[in-house]
Amino acid sequence: MTVEVRHLRAFLAIAEERNLTRAAQRLHVTQPALSRTLAQLERLVGARLVDRSTHHVELTDAGHRFEQAAFEAVRAVESAVASAGGEELPLRLGHSWSAGIHLSAILRAWNASDPPCPLTVIRFEEGSAGLTSGRVDAALTRGPIDSTRFRSVVVDEEQRVAVLQRDHPLARRRRLTLDELADGTLVQSSVGTTRRDLWPADRRPSLASEVATLDDWLIAIASGAGFGVSVASTAALHAHPDVRYVPIDGATTVALYLAWPKRSPHPAIKTLVALADNAV
Repeated sequence: MTVEVRHLRAFLAIAEERNLTRAAQRLHVTQPALSRTLAQLERLVGARLVDRSTHHVELTDAGHRFEQAAFEAVRAVESAVASAGGEELPLRLGHSWSAGIHLSAILRAWNASDPPCPLTVIRFEEGSAGLTSGRVDAALTRGPIDSTRFRSVVVDEEQRVAVLQRDHPLARRRRLTLDELADGTLVQSSVGTTRRDLWPADRRPSLASEVATLDDWLIAIASGAGFGVSVASTAALHAHPDVRYVPIDGATTVALYLAWPKRSPHPAIKTLVALADNAV
């Protein structure tokens, strides 16, 4: 047996998610099947790539060294397949559920610019929107960005909003502060931008169970499990009859980045960056 693209995709999903269950869900395989694929890869390369001794798996030193090479190998295969078929390699732009409001402006600018290739937009329920796993060529993401591997530009800054069950005592307020939320319970999303360290160490909300998707996050808040914090575009894109969005005064804004790999970038990246900077 030799290393195959499926091995590399499995490893890259694990490297991004740092969680075998979520990586398996992304790849639409069972967790035992994913573990077997990873074990095969480690036998083939002769090195342990992932440390499974903790709840959140971590890459070993060999895994960190292997990650960039695996990323570039997957991209090279895709480029070769497109070239052999005489096709233009599409530029794949990933985005997460909170970045979608900016896509229409970018797509309009792209389509009006005599683009060098097709632009394919893909939504992901993950922090890097498919970038670190090599499934896209660029991503609209709220970070964090690994500056050793990726370049990025800030295309927007958004205000934070509290996300409250409609009967919450603060849901009818016009504006709130972080301090007013500190006595509550925070519902976190694994792809969200808010953690308890947004509050001072001596004045932080308690933490509910973390959820993995936007739908689960909204359901948890709507059911009264706690409150959430997101960005203003979430309110515009994801109205819910049992949820209210209230702007938060005094909280840091959240940057939206357009990010792409430093090595072997798609040839049309420069065009995308210039258009996005003017469109958003």
